[in-house]
Amino acid sequence: QVQLVESGGGLVQAGDSLRLSCSASGLIFSSFVTGWFRQAPGKEREFVAAIGFGITSSADSVEGRFTISRDNAKNTVYLQMNSLKPEDTAVYYCGTSRILTESRDPRFYDYWGQGTQVTVSS
Repeated sequence: QVQLVESGGGLVQAGDSLRLSCSASGLIFSSFVTGWFRQAPGKEREFVAAIGFGITSSADSVEGRFTISRDNAKNTVYLQMNSLKPEDTAVYYCGTSRILTESRDPRFYDYWGQGTQVTVSS
């Protein structure tokens, strides 16, 4: 049984940093694309960043501020978030996909975690 678990969210002030973690059981991240998405109230789930098969990508809105990485020994994917802004406030989810070319589309993800809340105050 596959289970993804996010952690590391919280309430911070604008300009602060957070590091989110996504750990997995039942699958090995290095065999998949792993993506971070976020969803604010009343909005659709939005691509943030992805890593897999030697490729990383990130949304324009977080480019230069957020970094995705993976520790294969720990089977954990991280999202380092710096210079946080109030508009980064959302529930952040990690998911896995087998399709690198669709890594920005949540419809192509098979497994999801339960999400972790990130709130950035101004």
